[in-house]
Amino acid sequence: MGDPITHRSSLIAQPASLIAQPASLDLPSPACQSDFMKRLIAGCALMLAVAPCAVAQWQPTKNIEIIAPAAAGSALDNMARLLQRVLQEKRLVASSMTVVNKAGGGNAVGFNYLASHPADGHYVLVTPFTVITNRITGANPLNYQDFTPLAMLADEHIAFIVNANSPIRNGHDLLERLKKDPESVSMALASALGNANHIAVSLVGKAVGADSRRFKIAVFNSSGESITAVLGGHVDLAITTSGLVGPHVQSGRVRAIAVAASSRLGGPLAQVPTWREQGVDVVFSSWRALIGPRGMSAEQIAWWDAVVAKASAQEEWRQALEKNALTPTYLGSEATRKLFAQQAEQLRSILTELGLAK
Repeated sequence: MGDPITHRSSLIAQPASLIAQPASLDLPSPACQSDFMKRLIAGCALMLAVAPCAVAQWQPTKNIEIIAPAAAGSALDNMARLLQRVLQEKRLVASSMTVVNKAGGGNAVGFNYLASHPADGHYVLVTPFTVITNRITGANPLNYQDFTPLAMLADEHIAFIVNANSPIRNGHDLLERLKKDPESVSMALASALGNANHIAVSLVGKAVGADSRRFKIAVFNSSGESITAVLGGHVDLAITTSGLVGPHVQSGRVRAIAVAASSRLGGPLAQVPTWREQGVDVVFSSWRALIGPRGMSAEQIAWWDAVVAKASAQEEWRQALEKNALTPTYLGSEATRKLFAQQAEQLRSILTELGLAK
């Protein structure tokens, strides 16, 4: 199998200086210098008064909606609420903010809602990479080119969990079942086919020659719902982002049999082996990004660039991500736009190879 998708980057473009260097001045004669200096000081004062307006230019004038295109309690919902909490508690935003859940259709309901507010910087959405894959898989005609990339927020690896009483004791047991009969394991994932969870389990199946198109998969509106399906014994396996798994593993009600990471994770999942440790070279993760509607102005983008950069630098932000097994991967709007374009090509290639592209 080829190299896993990599999207972390430390190459964040540095902003150009906003302060122009003064040109050399031909000063008037000493007799006129007093008058000249008064005019010069007045001119500088005017420039200083105007400069902040040129930098700020746009400020929210009404409530900001952070859209989570999944159900309450989902990984996307948690990320949206973390962003809201940090921005408000640190007083980085003066206006009110609310998190709005728009679940359904493999995130399509949320994407459609955001698209209905073109050029309005008061609406943003926390997205996984279904904003790229939905068009590739045919789930939704909208994709990243129909929105405004604003920031990359965090990265989260994929966990494979079963009920504590499941006969599937480890990754090897799952591989054997999939090898013998790809339809023998019922699976749950959220919130769309072709997303990170679906790609991760498909890559695992491919490694043992299992046809992922034959997998029995139930799609839920949130990872919380897919975990509940495992807890209730309704499905054999849930493939979910790792951040929601820890408490259930600690309670002893579920067993994590593998993580699709390059090395073991910390916290409650520290004892869970990677797929590589179990003989399958699968490393895959799901990022969380922030997007706005199409047609946002440069001033609106600059405002979001500034506030998200400040939020991502807060210690509370970093601690919350670590607690939930997420890796900080902040990128600004331009770097995020470039990343989307790069991953669109990579993901199309992977989904085509797995038979998931339309």
